[in-house]
Amino acid sequence: MIDLPHTPPPSPIPKRILVSLATYNEVDNLVPLAEAIRLYAPQASLLIIDDNSPDGTGRVADELRARQPHVHVIHRPKKLGLGTATLAAMHFAIENGFDYLLNLDADFSHPPRFIPSLLAGMNENDVMIGSRYVAGGGVEGEFGLKRKLMSAGINWYARLLLGLQSKDNSGAFRCYRVSTLAQLDLGLVRSRGYSFMEEILFWCRQAGGRIGETPILFENRRSGVSKINKLEVVTALRIILQLGFDRFLGRVGGRNSASLLSGTQS
Repeated sequence: MIDLPHTPPPSPIPKRILVSLATYNEVDNLVPLAEAIRLYAPQASLLIIDDNSPDGTGRVADELRARQPHVHVIHRPKKLGLGTATLAAMHFAIENGFDYLLNLDADFSHPPRFIPSLLAGMNENDVMIGSRYVAGGGVEGEFGLKRKLMSAGINWYARLLLGLQSKDNSGAFRCYRVSTLAQLDLGLVRSRGYSFMEEILFWCRQAGGRIGETPILFENRRSGVSKINKLEVVTALRIILQLGFDRFLGRVGGRNSASLLSGTQS
C-alpha cells in the first residue's frame, strides 16, 4: 500500500463583501468609521453614498477614495432618503459581482466590532440582522422612553402586518446575500425612507430568503443630529399598512410570483 501525501482540504473561496454607508452631514464620523470598518472587515470594499451634504462629507469621501482603492463614492444631487440610498447600494453590489452587501449607519450607532458576527451568520442565512432585541442585544447610552416606544411599536406593527418573524425589523445594520437581492424586482419597493428596512425584509422573506439575527449593542450617535422626524414615521406606518393590506388580500406573491422576481426562474 502506497502512502499518498496528505492533501489539505481546499480553502473556501473568499467572498466579495461590500460595506455601504449612506451619508448626510457626517463629516466628523466618516473617516474614523471607515477606519473601524477596515479594521473589522479588511477584505471588504466600501461604498459611500452621499446626498450632497452641506458640511463637506462628500469632499471627505472623495479624499478617502483618492487614498484608498477599495473605496467607492456615489454623489447624489440632494437628500433622497435612506431607502433610495440602500437601493442604490443593492444595485451597485449586484452590478459589480459582490457576494455580500453589509449596510450600517454612518453615525456609529452600529458599532463595526459586530461586523464579524453578521458575516459569520451568512453561512446559514440570506439576510443577517444586527438585532437590539434578541438575547445579548440592547441599547447603550441615553435612549429616551419615546424612542423606545416608537421602536417597539413599529417592530410589533411590522410583524403583525407583514408576517415577519424577526424581532428587529427596523434596524439598518444588516448583511444581505447579493444573489438573493438579485432575485427581487427592486422596482416594486415603495419605501424611500425608514420603512424601507421592514419592506425589504418582507420581500426577501416572500422570495424564500432565510433571515437570521445576531445581538448587537446599539449606540447613540457620536456626532451630529438624528435625521428621523415625525413625517418619516407617519409615512413608514402608512406604507407598512398598505403593504399589509395587499398581503392579506393576496396581491403580493410568494417565491414563485412572476411580479416579485425579475427575469425568469429556473
